[in-house]
Amino acid sequence: MSDAAAKPAVAAAPRPSVLSLNINSKSALYASYMPHLRNGGIFIPTSRSYNLSDEVFMLLSLMDDPAKLPIAGTVVWITPAGAQNSKAQGIGVHFKNDESGVEARRKIEGMLGGVMQSSRPTHTI
Repeated sequence: MSDAAAKPAVAAAPRPSVLSLNINSKSALYASYMPHLRNGGIFIPTSRSYNLSDEVFMLLSLMDDPAKLPIAGTVVWITPAGAQNSKAQGIGVHFKNDESGVEARRKIEGMLGGVMQSSRPTHTI
């Protein structure tokens, strides 16, 4: 028996999926941002199937900023198709506590400013 056949196969960890999100207005950013998460997060409309705790990688474009923010995160919210109150189908992604997640939160909260205290409904709450 060869050495290769004697070793158990180790499954490679699945690669995080890559999502792209373009937010073109402050009202869309307000509706998508999830400030109640420790590191901040964002709702991403998608019909793709995800599970809680799935790792995702996103490229986020915010309004007039030409730079895309590369952000790693974890799925912490799932809104299924046909959800109550006609909520958009998609996932909520909690930003990782790393440089890209901290930068994304800082940038988003800077853009939203006092609007974050609004009682308008969002995609998640």
